Amino acid sequence: MTDPAAYTATVDKPPRIHGVQTKALRLIPDERGWLLEILRADEVNLFTKFGQVYVSATYPGVVKAWHYHRDQVDNFACIVGMVKLVLVDTRADSPTTGVVNEFFVGAQNPMLVQVPNLVYHGWKCISPETSLVVNVPNEPYRYAAPDEYRLAPYDTLPYDWTRKDG
Repeated sequence: MTDPAAYTATVDKPPRIHGVQTKALRLIPDERGWLLEILRADEVNLFTKFGQVYVSATYPGVVKAWHYHRDQVDNFACIVGMVKLVLVDTRADSPTTGVVNEFFVGAQNPMLVQVPNLVYHGWKCISPETSLVVNVPNEPYRYAAPDEYRLAPYDTLPYDWTRKDG
C-alpha cells in the first residue's frame, strides 16, 4: 500500500497565477478581543494606492462570481467565516494562461490575496455562518462607468463550484 504522505507530496499543484500575491495576516489578540492587520501603505510589494474599502457579506453556500477589472487590483481578506476564493487566468499574454488557483481564506486561514487586473475571480462561502470579505482595491468604484466585466458563475469558466469530498 502506498503511503498517503508520499502521494500528496507528489501531487502537482497548479502554479500561482502570474501577478497574484498573498500575505499571511497578523492577528493580534489580547483579553479585550483582537486586531487583524490587513494591508499597510508601507508594504511596497503589495500596496500601490488607496481606492476605497468595502465589506461584502456572503451567505453560506452562495457563489459570488465571475468578474474581472481592466484597471482595478483587488486586495481580499475574509474576516468572518471562510470563503473559497477562486482565480482564473484567461489573459492571452500571461505565462499562466489557463491556470486556476483556489485559496481558502478566513478565520481558519487569515490571509490577504491580491488579484491583479484582468484575472477573473469569485468566491463561495464555505462556512456555516455568513462570511465577511474586506476588499481594499486600488481604485474607487465608478458608479457611472464600472470597471467590472462579468460572467455567470456556472458553465462559463473551467471551474466546478461543487464541494469536493474525499
